[in-house]
Amino acid sequence: MLETSARLLRLLSLLQAHREWSGADLADRLGVTPRTVRRDVDRLRELGYPVNASPGTGGGYQLGAGAELPPLLLDDDEAVAVAVGLRTAAGQGIEGIGETSVRALAKLEQVLPSRLRRRVSALNAFTVPMLRGPQPSAVDPAVLTELANLCRDAERLRFEYSDHEGAPTRRTVEPHRLVCTERRWYLVAWDLDRDDWRTFRADRIMPRPPHGPRFTPRPPPADDLAAYVSRGVSTRAYAAQAVIRLLVPLEEAAERISPSAGTLEAEGDDACVLRTGAASLDVMVLHVMMTGFEFEVLEPAEFTESIRTARDLLSRALERDPARSPRTPDGAGRTPGTRSGSSAAS
Repeated sequence: MLETSARLLRLLSLLQAHREWSGADLADRLGVTPRTVRRDVDRLRELGYPVNASPGTGGGYQLGAGAELPPLLLDDDEAVAVAVGLRTAAGQGIEGIGETSVRALAKLEQVLPSRLRRRVSALNAFTVPMLRGPQPSAVDPAVLTELANLCRDAERLRFEYSDHEGAPTRRTVEPHRLVCTERRWYLVAWDLDRDDWRTFRADRIMPRPPHGPRFTPRPPPADDLAAYVSRGVSTRAYAAQAVIRLLVPLEEAAERISPSAGTLEAEGDDACVLRTGAASLDVMVLHVMMTGFEFEVLEPAEFTESIRTARDLLSRALERDPARSPRTPDGAGRTPGTRSGSSAAS
């Protein structure tokens, strides 16, 4: 009895992890005969698990949404609470649990009865979170779960994508992984039209089914996909790029510099290397200064010239004596000879 129960749990896990299995594949994974698989599927159905079967050589087994919540998992209120919590974590990018939440939500929503899905949708539709500070563009949790399912099942994704200017384009990709930062979600995928890996912001993706067919996953563009995406959004996306040595330990630098602002690499115990980008080198000077860390420029040499220019501008401002600048009756200091409404630098 114990062996049978353990096999049923293993069978249920396989059905939840993949969209569709053939009877032969399940029998091979479980080490039993196809006839035993059919009997175990019948036992799962008796317990309330909705397992659909399609006949023929191309048929197989698929876990579907059932008429009632399967027993021994969660009762109705618990299922709703978990789904709402997972949607909240997925939609707002709670640090550290976002990607796990999407995977768990994809499994849970696959078997939620329709009455419970309606309750979850109502709670999310009529709940307004009060969040601290400006928030990025919202990502529909349904889109995230759809992307996660396509990554899991290795199915091609068709979608409309909005660029930085809001112009829409049609894309067809082989989705690989979702990557989340503390503020945004990104999809790493092989772009079939551009024959290369691309990173897409999830809040700009609008799926356009039908999706498919299935594909054989390619080797990923990097072993560390989080670092790969971080380099893309913080460095490669900008016209100006630089490599800077920060004279503080990596842990201290990471407290102020997020993955979306640059990538950090330890260099001994008391220093680290920052790779970052900005719209221009002049803007980058401000970004680096705002960290408050001592630093050294490694590359490019032009960045050093931008720092000198900023230094000279600040030095001239400090050398000026405000007492020599006459003040107008309204209190606004004005250099002699300048007209009202004009700039002293014009």
